Amino acid sequence: MQKGSIRVQTENIFPIIKKFLYSEHDIFIRELVSNAVDATQKLKTLSSIGEMKGDVGELRIDITIDKDKKTLSIADRGIGMTEEEVDKYLNQVAFSGAEEFLEKYKGQNEANIIGHFGLGFYSSFMVSSKVEVITKSFKEDTKAVKWECDGSPEFVLEETSKEDRGTTIVMHLNEESLEFLEADRVRTVLEKFCKFLPVPIFFEDKQINNPVPAWTKKPSELTIEDYQSFYKELYPFGEAPLFWIHLNVDYPFNLTGVLYFPKIKQSHEIQKDKIQLYCNQVFVTDEVKGIVPEFLMLLHGVIDSPDIPLNVSRSYLQGDPNVKKINAHITKKVADKLEEIFNNDRKSFEEKWESLGLFVKYGMMTDDKFLDKANKFFVMEDSAGKFYTMDEYKMATETLQKNKEGKQIVLYTTNPVQQDAFIQQATARGYVVVKMETLVDAAFINNVEMKWENSQFVRVDSDIVDNLIDKSESNESVLTKEETEKIKTLFDKPLDGLQLHVEIKGLSQDTVPVTATRPELMRRMKDMASMGGGMGSWYAQMPDEVNLTINGNHPILKTILAEQDAAKQEKLAKNLSDLALLSQGLLTGNNLTSFISRSVDLMLV
Repeated sequence: MQKGSIRVQTENIFPIIKKFLYSEHDIFIRELVSNAVDATQKLKTLSSIGEMKGDVGELRIDITIDKDKKTLSIADRGIGMTEEEVDKYLNQVAFSGAEEFLEKYKGQNEANIIGHFGLGFYSSFMVSSKVEVITKSFKEDTKAVKWECDGSPEFVLEETSKEDRGTTIVMHLNEESLEFLEADRVRTVLEKFCKFLPVPIFFEDKQINNPVPAWTKKPSELTIEDYQSFYKELYPFGEAPLFWIHLNVDYPFNLTGVLYFPKIKQSHEIQKDKIQLYCNQVFVTDEVKGIVPEFLMLLHGVIDSPDIPLNVSRSYLQGDPNVKKINAHITKKVADKLEEIFNNDRKSFEEKWESLGLFVKYGMMTDDKFLDKANKFFVMEDSAGKFYTMDEYKMATETLQKNKEGKQIVLYTTNPVQQDAFIQQATARGYVVVKMETLVDAAFINNVEMKWENSQFVRVDSDIVDNLIDKSESNESVLTKEETEKIKTLFDKPLDGLQLHVEIKGLSQDTVPVTATRPELMRRMKDMASMGGGMGSWYAQMPDEVNLTINGNHPILKTILAEQDAAKQEKLAKNLSDLALLSQGLLTGNNLTSFISRSVDLMLV
């Protein structure tokens, strides 16, 4: 029997380990199971190169609970350890010494304290009052040994009996950690961290992992059904994905994985943090910001790379050139895949655009390299359901839709139902109105206008359509000067919360008698103000600026002018004005109540 002290240079190393080793205590299961996997993989390697005699037999890892003894055990059939190896690997905490360890990480975030010292085994002391290690080496003529420690620097190392090679770690759980005697608690942790480890893992006589997940295979080995089944394995309640990208790179960095494009029907369905990061099939985190470009955080799936530097808790990413390279590679792969689908099956691409559009627009705003590629496959759907690339839109509208500065005007709608009257007026004149009604469109329009210098986005209801386009012809109003002044007096009435600008124009007779519009720039500022931030509060307090355009050629104006009852004449004019405001959602509160009462009065006359 050997007795001694673990060779550390301070009595406080175990309290430090217990407090700072990991931010979440349940990670100890991941660390110990991962060590068991490493021991098993090493055995397979030694066997393959002839350095181990005999058959390796069944290779598996078993996790067991003993509620009576209050123990949680993790056993493998890997390479095991000799007495000398136990002394070397378990009795020397951090080969660089505890003082250097503490000095090096003094004052840093606790999540970054551990990272390069191989202390995963010591995570067991976060939950244990005592830890036993029973191990037998694969080497011939070696005896089994047991190492025991109660969390102090004191240990006991002695010979013991064990028939099979491998290592069993027995944790006598402390009072604060008895939750890990509950099968459901342990199963949850195993399924989170160990679901795809490459060695069969058994808990309660049931295998809980898939040792050969899809991303570890070559794309040529997988069918469509394989990819879809793996998605179900990751997200049991998720709807089938649109398509996927298989990552398989071994130079200049190692990266494997499968990224899925989910279906997104509504903006509220957007969910980030659905990509899982693994390191050699060990789950690390689902917070992959920095590795995956921001705009692709909406994707689902798995990425696995041993070249992403992590601290020992494997929970936080550190800055590294490889991370930037991986980020750029993922961006390129996604752009190439989207371009491939667009070129080879445009109909399918357009059918998926409701979901794809969010990714593409987000990427075009945040990544200039992606923008350059996306210009080829970015599409806009018009009010009739036809899709245009930007170049196609310009070709379809260049003779019709130019402003006075010669910029290409892109007419758009944010609400096809509410803005239907304006859309109909525009399309009747041959203009093309595209839909911009998703969560990111307001920001997207502001962003790409700065990048597409010869294009200007204008909402279809920001002015009467003939004002939006630089037209050489113009109609004159049939109203006399006196009639024009009378009409202007009737319509130019103050309204609470609105700043009205009334003008009378000679429009075609089939154009509505009164049109309410909001200037594009001011409306955008007000929309941004409603989302808060910056100058938003200032714009939010300003009254809505509304242009009220009276169609001087509409016959209803002659009817109003001919009305002898002055009170009724004012009511008729006011109702036309209010109907226009109502179509823009600008008639609210007392103004709306007055409109309803006035409409009833007119029907009673």
